[in-house]
Amino acid sequence: MLVVLSQFPHGAPDLERRAAKGRCELYIQPMDRAKSEPIPASVRAKADAIVHYPAGTRIEGKLADWPKVRAVLRSGVGYDLIDLAGWGRRGVATFNVPDYGTSEVADHALALTLALTRGTATYHDALRTDPAGNWSHAKAPVVRRLRGAVFGVVGLGRIGLAAASRARGFGMEIAFFDPFLSSGMEIAVGAKRMKSLGELMEVADVLSVHAPSSPETAGLIGAEAFARAKKGMVLVNTARGAIVDLDALYDALRAGRVAAAGLDVLPREPADAEHKLVRAWIKREAWLEGRLTLSPHAAFYSPDSLVDMRVRSVDTVLAHLETGSLVSCVNIESLKTKPKGRKP
Repeated sequence: MLVVLSQFPHGAPDLERRAAKGRCELYIQPMDRAKSEPIPASVRAKADAIVHYPAGTRIEGKLADWPKVRAVLRSGVGYDLIDLAGWGRRGVATFNVPDYGTSEVADHALALTLALTRGTATYHDALRTDPAGNWSHAKAPVVRRLRGAVFGVVGLGRIGLAAASRARGFGMEIAFFDPFLSSGMEIAVGAKRMKSLGELMEVADVLSVHAPSSPETAGLIGAEAFARAKKGMVLVNTARGAIVDLDALYDALRAGRVAAAGLDVLPREPADAEHKLVRAWIKREAWLEGRLTLSPHAAFYSPDSLVDMRVRSVDTVLAHLETGSLVSCVNIESLKTKPKGRKP
């Protein structure tokens, strides 16, 4: 069997080779040479599976260029640019790696919450600027007690639930909006289920976004949602940048409807220095000081999480090729036929 590692960004594929354990041949296309060295037609013709790495790029060529492929995997959580329906019509199962950074992203969501509500990032910057003159608790404008506050979750999946459990450890009450969860989930997790995003916006002291990126969620947290936000809300987004309308967030922050925001993801990455919100943050405009913190789409990251992602990517496609396993398949509904793997 031949597995193609498409736009591979990790240097030496030592972990992938150990995960394969001689069960397949690997073809590695380094990410930094992808444009100048496309995958040869002869390799595409023989490939049994594709493991594709960068979230913001497409798999090379047309689906017809990969006639033998039986499994496609996006090495990460998001799969926005993978043609799920197209592969499905060919009976090709498509996968992601949904659980490699669950702990890290949940931790990061709470870290951003704490950086704002306990003022740690603001104090750090203020004291570095003037250790004596800024020695004051009043330098952080968004500090508040978390115990008894409502931690609102948009999307109570694996990461949303993990973040909620951490917030509960700080004494917060949990509310959520997720129209895709089955009835009764609120009882199982001991949280208050809201019937709409607007209802959640009205009660959340902290709103943590954990929804996937899709046409339905693009701009979901926008002007209409912010208009219903509880005054003084803190917004945290560690999911996908397109879910939050950055223009609407600027207006909500400027108007004081939203007290602060912690963003690990942005609609355009790297950060667009010309966007009015990012520009105001860079220039340290007085109205925004202590009310916005950014990180560089790093919530998923730890050395351990990268090992998990790399190993599980290879394990998942080989499990499908060998046994027909559909664990972490993201296009089951569009599969023309349920594929069968080769029996080991």
